[in-house]
Amino acid sequence: MDRLQTLEMFIAVADQGGFSAAAKLLRVSPPAVTRGIGELEGRLGVSLFHRSTRAVSLTDDGASFLPRARQILADIQDAERQVSGGQSEPRGQFYVTAPVMFGRLHVLPVIAMMLEQYAQLDVRMMLIDRNVRMVEEGIDVAVRIGPLTDSSLLAVPIGLVRKKLVASPAYLAKHGHPEKPSDLSRHQTIGTTGPRAMGEWRLDDKRIRTEPRLLLNTMDATVAAAEAGLGIANLLSYQVEEAIRQGKLTEVLKPVDPQLLPVNLLFESTRRGLPATRIFIDAMKSRATDQGLTGLDGA
Repeated sequence: MDRLQTLEMFIAVADQGGFSAAAKLLRVSPPAVTRGIGELEGRLGVSLFHRSTRAVSLTDDGASFLPRARQILADIQDAERQVSGGQSEPRGQFYVTAPVMFGRLHVLPVIAMMLEQYAQLDVRMMLIDRNVRMVEEGIDVAVRIGPLTDSSLLAVPIGLVRKKLVASPAYLAKHGHPEKPSDLSRHQTIGTTGPRAMGEWRLDDKRIRTEPRLLLNTMDATVAAAEAGLGIANLLSYQVEEAIRQGKLTEVLKPVDPQLLPVNLLFESTRRGLPATRIFIDAMKSRATDQGLTGLDGA
């Protein structure tokens, strides 16, 4: 069994948490995966997995080897893509990641268009509300919202969003409109857990301490809770744009000087010339313009 195949099996077992699940993913027999892992362990001279009747888990050596194995396969995929980069149409697998709600609203329509137009293209999407390690995960393009940290990644800005405090008309009819930031202390608020969890809200130059009565772990659920009249929520403009347009939510305490957050597409320089990357970036720019994400009015 060749080395690359055993590396693929090792990564699959680590990701799937078992030999049978890895075999199903790779479309091979479980004994083939067992044999491949055995060959890899024999070649390395270490045990990569703890095995029991209930579970399979990485040893310390396995955990140390996993990111290197991912990088090796990612480098090979990059080399293959570079060779085929001269093709005018995208082919093979394209891997993109984005925040959950932004991905559903704005990335998925672009991906649907690409799949419709390019028969030899496959796409893998990771929608998650945290930043992932692009190199280790083999990601081609990532959508990032907010200030960027210095890195070797290239960035293409496509739009702007901002935070909005919103509540349903029914909630405001019952509890009144807050007229100034300090009024929030007498209102029910809805908070989020995870990457966007905030102990305080910022409005212009003021910081408002909040004690949410309701905490939720997804943006979709937070929007739904606000629409249901459970309190005031602090969300991003693209997350509530449709609900505001339909009259389900109303913005309160509009900031005098809104803090605009950039929306960027990040990718490695080696991905820049790939047809799928070029087409995706152009399509995302076009959608951002069409959806009003490119200026202050849209945010």
